[in-house]
Amino acid sequence: MDLIAFLDLGPHAAFIIWSYLICLAVVIGLIAWVRLDHARQVADLAGLEAQGITRRSGAATGSGATVATGSPAAPDPRG
Repeated sequence: MDLIAFLDLGPHAAFIIWSYLICLAVVIGLIAWVRLDHARQVADLAGLEAQGITRRSGAATGSGATVATGSPAAPDPRG
């Protein structure tokens, strides 16, 4: 197959090319947004940890451990 014949998009070439370019721009924009948001989240976590605020998953021991809802864990009714 000839490359020129393969790339011949017919009368709708402009629409097809612009569609691909717009999709490419959207994907690149989403990738950039996710990377920037990740960097911001990492910086926010570092700032919180510098203030002494740690993650809940770090040390969840003892009877007063909190669950995912943020309320104290219920005591075991069996004793």
